[in-house]
Amino acid sequence: MNVYIIGIGLIGGSMSLDIQVTYPEAIIHGIDVSDAHLEEALQRQLIHQKATLQNVENADIVIVTIPVHASIKIIDEVLHTVKDDALVIDAGSTKEQICKSIAAHPKRRNFLAAHPIAGTEFSGPSAAIQRLFEGKTNIICEVEKTAFSLQEKALELFKNLGMRIRYMDPKSHDKHIAYVSHLSHISSFMLGKTVIEKEKNERDIFDLAGSGFASTVRLAKSSPAMWTPIFEQNKTNVIETLDEYISNLQEFKNLMLQDNFEGIYKEMENTNYIKKILKGLE
Repeated sequence: MNVYIIGIGLIGGSMSLDIQVTYPEAIIHGIDVSDAHLEEALQRQLIHQKATLQNVENADIVIVTIPVHASIKIIDEVLHTVKDDALVIDAGSTKEQICKSIAAHPKRRNFLAAHPIAGTEFSGPSAAIQRLFEGKTNIICEVEKTAFSLQEKALELFKNLGMRIRYMDPKSHDKHIAYVSHLSHISSFMLGKTVIEKEKNERDIFDLAGSGFASTVRLAKSSPAMWTPIFEQNKTNVIETLDEYISNLQEFKNLMLQDNFEGIYKEMENTNYIKKILKGLE
């Protein structure tokens, strides 16, 4: 089985590691704009050999794990190149624009839009880890537009990687993910920005930062090259979430100005319900 992974970073590299265990006969081909990434991927045995986009004509499976603004052009080119029974999977964090861009493609049936809800704040080949997807949710969009035989192939792959499957339309996906993923990244980046601007002494930040700060600001270490296109593609939904978030922050500030600490207590007590919602993720 010839597997071509476009973008050898956290997601693509981690998928490669698990595919090699589950499908020992698979030959993993790596495609990346960075030759340094490809060399590192070879050294780390994330891939067996380098490849180019033209080589995907030999692919049984193509997995696209690059920034979402680049995916639109690449997926179109890949679909034009692959053979009729090849499966092309996109693993990006936004789905609506990508699905619209290939809606009328003559090989739309070869494409499966997916979003594995897995990852860390790290990027590049060195970030790849085994079993990253174990127990994680994988959202699949417009599954009915993918050829049934290729759906089966994809579901078998996802099952072997340990994923749970959730089906959703692209528009709903982008709206929901803006709240539970994109907003948290923005919050983390802006918290980091606030602290950097106000705490000029880096040693003070290091010495005084507790686990709460570290966990809250962890996502600020994520790649701007990956996240800027995500915010651009999901701009409308992200702005909506920011409006609501800013409104809640302003309300909290007003309670502080009013010395209404009973109100603050109630706000936090009501929000503690999130523990029950997230219990299944622990």
